[in-house]
This record gives sequence, structure tokens and C-alpha cells, in this order.
Amino acid sequence: MTTATPSTILPPGRLSGRRIGILMESDFVEDEIAYYQHRFLEEGAEVVLLTRLWGRPSLTFRGHDYRAEVTVHNDLESLDYGELSQYSALIVPSGMVADRLRYSEDVTRQAPAVDLLRRAFRLPHLIKAFSCHGLLLMSAARDSMRDRRVTAHNNLVGDVRNMGAVYTNQDLVVDGDLVTSRTVDERHLLARAVIELLAAAKQDPAVAR
Repeated sequence: MTTATPSTILPPGRLSGRRIGILMESDFVEDEIAYYQHRFLEEGAEVVLLTRLWGRPSLTFRGHDYRAEVTVHNDLESLDYGELSQYSALIVPSGMVADRLRYSEDVTRQAPAVDLLRRAFRLPHLIKAFSCHGLLLMSAARDSMRDRRVTAHNNLVGDVRNMGAVYTNQDLVVDGDLVTSRTVDERHLLARAVIELLAAAKQDPAVAR
């Protein structure tokens, strides 16, 4: 048995004091969500899972590959500008999360998740990150995406161009406060980009977003 010494105690992470929100719904990719939770926690960030709770205290979702269950207690509809400003990043993962969250029972109104991202795009300090099909959530928010450089799954190239975004044929694209990755396989690149952006901002708050 080995005994821990002071030299083996990890120092506070680069993202200590930061809060990162991950949007959730059914048919999420389990390995992706687990990776984000582990990687951001490793850097000292608080990771919060967010969804539309429909007035309930919590909802349990099943993953796409293994049908693993994740219970979410945090309602994205409660995030006004004051609450949202407490977050450093929002991540819209791959799978069917974005497609499910863009549902609105009233077709004359946008889905609450779309409204949330509209507010997020008005906060330049807040990193917005989209993996793979995640940009589907922004199809009803063209004003937020116009002229922004992005990448996405090949199936979404026409969609992002219809949003007014500039499709870039790369695995990862960073455009200021907007981070996009082509597929779920680039989750490590997306997480690294978010971490580096937030770490740089923490060292120098004057860094432009």
C-alpha cells in the first residue's frame, strides 16, 4: 500500500470556479457525456446537466448506444440572463439532443432551448459549443448564426448554410465564443478548445471573445 504525499496532491484545476452547462435529452451519446463530465471536472469546473423539465422536479433520459440512464434536475427554462451569466460555457452535444430540444408544442413560439441559446449568444463571455448534430438547435435562430464560421456533421452542411453560417470543412472550428466540431469523435478536440478558451480568459479577463 502506498501513502499519498503532498507531491501527489493535484493542484486546483485551471477551470476552478467555472460552471459548464451541458444540454441533455434522450438518445444522447453516453461516451460523449461521460467524457465531458470527467474532463471538465478534471480541470476543476462544475458541470451541470440542463434540460426542459416540463414542470417536473427531474427527468430521466436514456442514451443512444447502451440505453444508460441519466437523471437531470436542472431546468433550462429557469436560466434568465442573471442565472445564465453564472455559466462560463454551454455545450450542445451530439445524438438526438438538439433535435428533441427544438420541439415546441406551440408552433407560434420557439422552443425554450432555442430561446436559451439566443440569450447565450448575447453574452460574449459565455462559450457556446456544438458537437456534430448539435447545431440543429440553431436552425430557428439564424440571426445568431449569420456569418459565423462553423463545422458540423456532413448531413448538416445545407442546414448551416441556410442559417447564414459559413461552413468550414474542418474537424474543429473556433470562431470567437463559438466552438463547433464535426462529429462526436472530435469530442476531445471540442473539450480542449473550451478549456483553453476559458483558461486564457481566466488569466487575462481582457481577452476578447
